Parts: sequence; structure tokens; C-alpha cells
Amino acid sequence: MDEHFETRIRRAKELLAGAECILIGGGAGLSSAAGLAYGGVRFREHFPDFMQKYGMTDMYSAGFYPFDTQEEKWAYWSRHILLNRWDPPAMALYRKLYELVRGKNYFVITTNVDAQFEKAGFDPERLFAVQGDYGLLQCAKGCHETLYPNEELMREMAAGQADCRIPSALVPKCPVCGGDMEVHIRKDAFFTEDDAWESAAQRYDAFVEEARTKKTLLLELGVGFNTPGIIRFPFERLALRRERTRLIRINLDDPGVPPVLMKKSLVFSEDLADVLTKL
Repeated sequence: MDEHFETRIRRAKELLAGAECILIGGGAGLSSAAGLAYGGVRFREHFPDFMQKYGMTDMYSAGFYPFDTQEEKWAYWSRHILLNRWDPPAMALYRKLYELVRGKNYFVITTNVDAQFEKAGFDPERLFAVQGDYGLLQCAKGCHETLYPNEELMREMAAGQADCRIPSALVPKCPVCGGDMEVHIRKDAFFTEDDAWESAAQRYDAFVEEARTKKTLLLELGVGFNTPGIIRFPFERLALRRERTRLIRINLDDPGVPPVLMKKSLVFSEDLADVLTKL
């Protein structure tokens, strides 16, 4: 590693050690760096039949595929959910991140829906998963707020599918309105924000308010421009407006910060796993 990298690592360690509040923002780049990549070899190994039948190229774009039937849709999604939510253990990179902040006054806001923060040991009371959780189902039209754990059903679907279809008897239906069910991820206006989601949002707001006058570090990890209004832009505003707040941005593809924030930011364009390992 170059000397400039080592200098930034030393500065980052100082910021971590001196922070009274640490606000972590976790994006898709964090899980990708941890090994949960949505494309490449990992996709080809697990979805060769969907590639051949539908021309799919990666799990991200496949998530928007307009399947003709619920049987086809859940054949894909059951495999996707098991691969990215239920089957993986806590990835090593997330465990390293937890060790970095364990015992400190931290809070996590994340757009990731793979539950890696929980698996790695982060306190659920200090976590706001804004975009939902692959491990839950909801009414597709949001007719009621109850969410339903889906592991057992996803395993039945994966085991019972053939030719990219599940048996019709396994297609989930809303127990209230009788309509279709959906994965609990934010993709339209019907995303369910239940009491647990609302409580997490309130705890996040309370932490941000608590940090207003304290020495605060914003640790932004793998957050790009897919949904920048959730973490990236709010973190920039906090760093700009609060005198005692500093931003560390670790991002391989989109590391830049606005010129006005250069003196209050520490930027890493190196591999996220390498940076966290060094820290």
C-alpha cells in the first residue's frame, strides 16, 4: 500500500478513537465486498437455468424481471432469498466491522436487506434497515401491516421447483385480502412500514439528534447513487452543517465528495475489505 494510504488509515483510526458517536451507513458495496456479489461467477453458478430461459445476467436486474406467473416469480425469488439471506453466515467483513465499533456509541442505517448486520452481532436496537428484509413477506398491496417470516416456505419452493417454476400450491397468498404476496423490500408505494420499522426510524432520528453537538464520525461504506437520498446525501448534509462531525467515505466506484466537504472528509477509493482490515 502507498504511503498516502497508510496516512489516511492512521487518520481514520484517530477519528474512530476520538468519536463520541459513530453513525454507520451501509450500502450494497459493503455486502458485495463481503462476498455477496450479485453477478459474475456467483450468479452463473446458482442461476444457469434462469440465464438460459430468461436471458438474465445478474441478480440485481433479475429482481425487476416481469415474470408472467407467480410460479415463475417465486421459483426465482426463493433461490435468490436463500442465497443472499438465509444460507450465508455472518460474513467475515461484517464481523470485522462489528469488532471495530463494539462497545462504542454507534448506530447503523443500511439499505441492505440481507440481515448481515444482525448476523454479525450488531444490536437490533441500534439498526435501521430502511429498505426491508429479504426474510419477510408482506401483502403485495400492503392491505395490512403484518410481516411474515419466510425461511421455511422459501426452502419448500427451492426444493420443489422444476423448469423455473414452483408448484402452484406453494404460491403465497395474503391471509387478509387473498391477493398476491411480495418480498418485504421497497420497490413500490405498497412497501409496508410496520411498527418495528417505525420504531427503528425513530431510534435513528433520536441518535442523529443526540449526535448534534457531539464529536461524531459518519462511517459510510459502499454507498453509491442507486438510492443516495437515504444515506449518501444526508451524511453529506450532516458533515457540512455540524461543526464537530466528520465523514469517512469508503467507496471503490463513487468515492468523491463535494469540494465544500474536502476538509471534513476522509476518502478511500481502495477495496473496502482492505480498508476495514487495516482499520
